[in-house]
Amino acid sequence: MNKDKIFKLAKGFRGRAKNCIRIARERVEKALQYSYRDRRTKKRDMRSLWIERINAGTRSHGVNYGNFMHGLMKENIQLNRKVLSELSMHEPYSFKALVDVSRNAFPGNKKVVLPPTKVGLSIVV
Repeated sequence: MNKDKIFKLAKGFRGRAKNCIRIARERVEKALQYSYRDRRTKKRDMRSLWIERINAGTRSHGVNYGNFMHGLMKENIQLNRKVLSELSMHEPYSFKALVDVSRNAFPGNKKVVLPPTKVGLSIVV
């Protein structure tokens, strides 16, 4: 890369990394490596966040994540994890309907074990 492009990419860096060509070239090259790597890790992180949200939503209805997804697969409901996590957060009644469909499709989901609720200092089961 030429000098102007290096300095344009190094804009906002601290110290001599923004105005000394040799240091700026090293810092820009490392920054591009980080951005390449993190574009891939961002996808992984988002998927794990969606799975956590779906798991939290399904456990509040007495089903775990794996059984819920297996029930949806058996019913041929093809919603991706991003949509399911949005439903679990913003559309609880629609998500409850999906949990019920999944529960009916997969025998492992039949037993409903709701999490204990807290009342004052004691836990009621």
